[in-house]
Amino acid sequence: MDMMLLAELAFNGKFALAIAGTGAAIGVGMVGSKAVEAVGRNPGAFGQILVIGILGMALAEAIAFYAAFLGN
Repeated sequence: MDMMLLAELAFNGKFALAIAGTGAAIGVGMVGSKAVEAVGRNPGAFGQILVIGILGMALAEAIAFYAAFLGN
């Protein structure tokens, strides 16, 4: 293969991983922020909010894992 093509493929994979990682980080931050806000408004629903928050964070992090496995 041409060296330029190899460099382009490596750049594209790393760039996609960086974008996915950034999106996952923003998503986790937003879920955490809103979960803390929701607990502040209704402390009695802490357990339910915690479960939904963890599920939301896991789904946001899955984007980064998909990019890591599929991007290489």
